[in-house]
Amino acid sequence: MTTDPAKAMPVAELTLRGVILGALITLLFTAANVYLGLKIGLTFATSIPAAVISMAVLRLFATGTILENNIVQTIASAAGTLSAIIFVLPGLVIIGWWQGFPYWLSAFTIALGGILGVMYSVPLRRALVTGSDLPYPEGVAAAEVLKVGAGSREGLEENKRGLAAIVTSSLAAAAFSIIAKTRLIAEEAATFFKIGAGASSVSTSFSMALIGVGHLVGLSVGVAMFVGLLISWAGLVPYLTAPLPTGADLAEVVGTTFRMKARFIGAGTIGVAAIWTLLKILGPIIGGIRSAIAAAKLRKSGNAGLLDLTERDLPIGIVGGTIIASLIPIAILLWVFAQGGPIALNPVPIIGLTLAYILVAGIVIASVCGYMAGLIGASNSPISGVGILAVLGASLILAAIYGSGGDPKQSQALIAYALFVTAIVFGVATISNDNLQDLKTGQLVGATPWKQQVALVLGVIFGALVIPPVLDLLNSAFGFAGASGAKATALPAPQAALISALAKGVLGGDLDWNLIGIGAGIGVVVVVIDEALGKAGKLRLPPSRRWRSAWAFTSRWRLPCLSPWAR
Repeated sequence: MTTDPAKAMPVAELTLRGVILGALITLLFTAANVYLGLKIGLTFATSIPAAVISMAVLRLFATGTILENNIVQTIASAAGTLSAIIFVLPGLVIIGWWQGFPYWLSAFTIALGGILGVMYSVPLRRALVTGSDLPYPEGVAAAEVLKVGAGSREGLEENKRGLAAIVTSSLAAAAFSIIAKTRLIAEEAATFFKIGAGASSVSTSFSMALIGVGHLVGLSVGVAMFVGLLISWAGLVPYLTAPLPTGADLAEVVGTTFRMKARFIGAGTIGVAAIWTLLKILGPIIGGIRSAIAAAKLRKSGNAGLLDLTERDLPIGIVGGTIIASLIPIAILLWVFAQGGPIALNPVPIIGLTLAYILVAGIVIASVCGYMAGLIGASNSPISGVGILAVLGASLILAAIYGSGGDPKQSQALIAYALFVTAIVFGVATISNDNLQDLKTGQLVGATPWKQQVALVLGVIFGALVIPPVLDLLNSAFGFAGASGAKATALPAPQAALISALAKGVLGGDLDWNLIGIGAGIGVVVVVIDEALGKAGKLRLPPSRRWRSAWAFTSRWRLPCLSPWAR
């Protein structure tokens, strides 16, 4: 229970009722997110819709509170964002290593990665939420929704009007979507055209969700993302498609060029931006860890009551112990998965090296994703680009030990292992990408951090239990494009196909490293320009804000360019 200072009354927060409601909402949103991600490469942030549903249900109870609503949306949000694991796991089916999704192996993989993400986000909260001025657009929006709902319950006229606006907007967006699906009005429009000797594309989407997110993230972020679009679609794609083959299908050429070339250039840019971002926020992260240690000492001295609410995280000893303890089941998972491949012949050193990679890559990715979520929102954060970097790192380690090319069976086993390792690291990325948004919401509504962090762990567990059977169901019903014997109705699974192709390129020995190098060069130039703008006191356009827009669109421009396209 949390005490309301104004009323000196305990306020319900982490309740059994809230946990059960969060679990039920998880079933709905996680299944929808898994299907949507496999179909079009897009997942949606579930915080705000979960908060709205929670408010509607808890209003039926006289004891429902804003903090209980916050716990519900936290659980549902964590589980919903974890569904982005479908950007990696289906790759194991696409390459033919799995025929389906072994339930417990998949569930434990998802859960352990997600729990690591929660633990890493504890010191990051102090560095990037309470100790920074990052806007956290979705976290702020979710807090406003919760405040409006609580205020309308208390009879505040302004908040009643706010709640009415939220309901009206939701109904309008839903009506537009339904009508668009009937083809009575256009949902989007696109065209492909020649530019010089090459080709490109431009399109527009009329989605209300995209307009809403564009409003939340603001003008400066939109300008930065638009610059990224220009780099990709007005520069890279026309250059890479030239010269066009005679009688070529422009849509096919542009789409293939973007997926197989421009995105790899984007991976190089993301790598440089990730390193630069980590260097810039390293100081605040260290400060956050020191603050957490100081809070732990105060607790041990029996003065826990003197801690401000914002200092009441999970104790740093529990955080560190959980991280270390999680390495044991992860090692077991890696050993089980490696059976039947070359790693099984000498598993100890390889698994030890893999654990070290997961720890280090997890810290880097959690920091970068947390920063990006605070900057442009979880929906806009280039989460699948982080997956590209993670699989690149895992594949390079294996290639350094076993070489690239060679026996196809050995290569397939190594590719599968790299994807499996990436799935664990990707779990860290997806959760840290979302968690800090939720913790920002909690800060704004007066929630207790450690209770929210427990709720995040529960959300991870609920999501891990739900995702594998949904994946199995979709695999049985549709299959995945690129897999052996794929049906005509197979789901594209664009990110999983791309990440699998990258692992194949590294371990198969046919990756075009020039594309990665070009991207890295672009990243360096953008960093220099951004720093120059910063020193001049001008509007800054940091490369991290361009990450997503520079590469994450599936085959063409989309306007408004602030869309939550590929988390």
